[in-house]
Amino acid sequence: MTNPGPEQPAAIPAESPPHESAPQETARHQRPARPEQHEPPRPPHPSQPSQAPTAPAATASPAPGISRRRRAGLLFTLILGGLTALPPLSIDMYLPALPEVGEALHVPAATAQLTLTACLIGLAVGQLVAGPMSDRFGRRRPLLVGMACYVVAGAACALAPTAPTLTVFRFLQGLAGAAGVVIARAVVRDLYDGLAMARFFSTLMLISGVAPILAPVLGGQVLRFTDWRGVFVILAAIGLLLVLVVLRKLPETLPAGRRHKGGLPDALRSMRALLADRVFTGYLLTTALASAALFSYVSASPFVVQEIYGASPQTFSLLFMVNSIGIVAFGQLNGKVLVGRVSLDRVLGFGLGMVGAATVALLVMTTGVLGPVGLAPLATALCVLMSGMGLIMPNSNSQALMRTPHSAGSASALLGTSQFLVGAVASPLVGVAGERTAVPMALVQFSAVTLAAAAFVGLCRPWRVRD
Repeated sequence: MTNPGPEQPAAIPAESPPHESAPQETARHQRPARPEQHEPPRPPHPSQPSQAPTAPAATASPAPGISRRRRAGLLFTLILGGLTALPPLSIDMYLPALPEVGEALHVPAATAQLTLTACLIGLAVGQLVAGPMSDRFGRRRPLLVGMACYVVAGAACALAPTAPTLTVFRFLQGLAGAAGVVIARAVVRDLYDGLAMARFFSTLMLISGVAPILAPVLGGQVLRFTDWRGVFVILAAIGLLLVLVVLRKLPETLPAGRRHKGGLPDALRSMRALLADRVFTGYLLTTALASAALFSYVSASPFVVQEIYGASPQTFSLLFMVNSIGIVAFGQLNGKVLVGRVSLDRVLGFGLGMVGAATVALLVMTTGVLGPVGLAPLATALCVLMSGMGLIMPNSNSQALMRTPHSAGSASALLGTSQFLVGAVASPLVGVAGERTAVPMALVQFSAVTLAAAAFVGLCRPWRVRD
């Protein structure tokens, strides 16, 4: 797919040089190398006019400045990765404690799963609020307010006396935490475009992917020393750390001149225009429906692995870690090897095929068509499913956001909200047949991936050249 246009990202303060990598990426594809230079000159910063080539000695001198810029760029990436990791931390760290929550609060498994569903709904609704707010007020202020509320909600979850109270506080925790992930995506769109954006999303997947790797392990270890309430104390502490880092180190990336001034009516018009774009809606549905397969795994796997197959919380955490490594590894394969060599749509289509094959295998195994199967074959199919997500998510998000240079917050809100809303619907469906069968999980996953592939082919039409 071609880049949506020549628009360059807005300049940000000098201490935030990650902005420079986007024009460097586009420069390699659009500008021919200037002849008769001893070494390739750096492209001009988009906020500065073009300058004549300088001598090699002049370009080689400021090595300390380059080192400082690289350190700032790494810090910037880590901050965005931490914000993007907040939803998987809020969900996955809690998973090993889910059976214990039901026992401690004297509720069945389906009621305990509602606390997970409430968090997913909060994450969905919160993005619809935080995304447009960031288009109007800038990125920093809505982000800081959301993170501060996340800390308070996490502490309230730790003190919840009943399951209904915990469900309400989990909804509020998701509502507040949504600001982190939706605004992080909008910041990426402020600064990057085209293949550079796809690469940066793959880098974020490496950082945020550490969260689902470590979160269940950390949650399982917390349960060895305390009860499920300790999980929420740690989540509140992580939120407080993010508040302090954002306050001190994350600059504003949306200048006042590019902010929307119309309030809620303007935000609703922007979202309506986005949804009227057939291709954008196709990528949105592809991402959301693929997320349904992921969230059904997240919701059902604690009961499937621990209740049906009798594994310990520590074994479940280990298997979850292996699957998370798969999604991170394939995300890096996408960003470091495939992007720029293979079209984003082709990689996305391969990822859908990979996940689809895994869901067929899961459906065959869980229905007993081939007789009883052990945990190892089931875990292998789940690992293939999760690994394929590393090819789907960064490319579908990038393709959608490339069509929305002027409403990044609203577009990011629609993408995130659709994912978590569909996930919130899929999560309780996996438990409709009780705790002793994995068939609903496999059926939800197969249906979701089939619909995702249909949306990709029918709406995105990847074989056509698009503007």
